[in-house]
Amino acid sequence: MSKIQSICVYCGSGDGSDPVFTNVAREFGIHMAEAGIRLVYGGGNVGLMGTVARAVLDHGGKVTGIIPEFLKQREVMLDGADDMIVVPDMHTRKQLMFERSDAFVALPGGVGTLEELVEQLTWAQLGRHTKPILMADINGFWKPLLVLFAHMRQFNFIRDGFEVNYLVAERSMDIIPMLEATIALRGLDPGVPELGKRL
Repeated sequence: MSKIQSICVYCGSGDGSDPVFTNVAREFGIHMAEAGIRLVYGGGNVGLMGTVARAVLDHGGKVTGIIPEFLKQREVMLDGADDMIVVPDMHTRKQLMFERSDAFVALPGGVGTLEELVEQLTWAQLGRHTKPILMADINGFWKPLLVLFAHMRQFNFIRDGFEVNYLVAERSMDIIPMLEATIALRGLDPGVPELGKRL
């Protein structure tokens, strides 16, 4: 089975109203550290972003934060990351997150999390990469989006040949096994540059 080296995690810069979101972010950070998988994320120290990053660091894992200059104060840039990259804008941030990651996981979050997730789904739909994308559907958080995708398919806006491919996990412990099984099934090697084509 191919070994994932890094996972890009999209998630909220707030904690949300359900404590389970914070608990799952912490659990997933621990799972990543224990598996020797680097976290690639938005560089903040607040909300679920901060929780998952601190959990990785606290358990001996590696963290790459990528944060735009204008968000350094608002998202309180994380101290202690072994790799913190400050970029000029959001486009550069997202491109670097893409390039440095073998897979993508969306924990609960807001509009920014949704935008990052949908962008990766779109790039995959258009054949720009084959990296696995997973939604952590904690307490049904992503259910409305999954219903919307079904609605789009019903009205033929998601057509044969242009499927939207994603994984859904309801528990933090299932995320890494599902990603690695998908890579193995597709016969992909996360270390091969061709896995993700540069946009």
